[in-house]
Amino acid sequence: MLKENRFDFILTELKKKKQLTYEWIASQLDVSEDTIRRDIETLYKNGLLSKVRGGAMLRARNPLTFQDRSHYLKKEKEVIGLKAQQFIKPGLTIFMDGGTTNMAIATLLPSDLTARIITNNQALVPVLSGFRNIELIVLGGRYDHTGATTYGASTCRQASEFVADLYFMGTCAVDPVIGVTGDGQQDVDLKRIMISASNSVLALANHERLLRREPFKVCDLDVLDTIITDLQSEHKDLDGFRKTDIQII
Repeated sequence: MLKENRFDFILTELKKKKQLTYEWIASQLDVSEDTIRRDIETLYKNGLLSKVRGGAMLRARNPLTFQDRSHYLKKEKEVIGLKAQQFIKPGLTIFMDGGTTNMAIATLLPSDLTARIITNNQALVPVLSGFRNIELIVLGGRYDHTGATTYGASTCRQASEFVADLYFMGTCAVDPVIGVTGDGQQDVDLKRIMISASNSVLALANHERLLRREPFKVCDLDVLDTIITDLQSEHKDLDGFRKTDIQII
């Protein structure tokens, strides 16, 4: 079978089943698993799917607007938001980047919390402006309407001027082998700055973000101190992370 025909088969079946294993694809096409691995790698590099352990899955497409995303997996994000509260103490300086999971954390903060929060997430401003004891520092830069965030060289430069106790990092993909990856270079650049300027890095990853890979590398897994997820602690999707020194919440 021609390579192009294999590509068509893989992408068509992914639309039906959402996730496929190397073994299953190889058996259907009567080719070796090594051939399928190479096919998956090519399709991944072209942004047509995401790699997972043992196979591939349909690349998740976030709802187009920030408002839509705020309602997507809302209960799961609230679970992560509740779990994150145990790390928030009075007097801390905290980085919070883009994404709706950080919104869930912010809405659950104690009303009398004293803290400094530094963010490029413009959607956090109306939420945190109601907390009188929170010093809110909003990073400037170019505005991204889709993500409701600022980005660019000036955003990174401003972030580098601070030292944070905690960094609540929104994630696109977290894999036990590859580490944390993202789908855009500009977002990744800011994440790296915030990581380097933080004493503790906590990755926020709902179940759809785990065992996934995106094209842009953020950091190796050992850079993280904690992964906060909506999954129960015994869930099988967390097995690959248990061999590390990372705290899994």
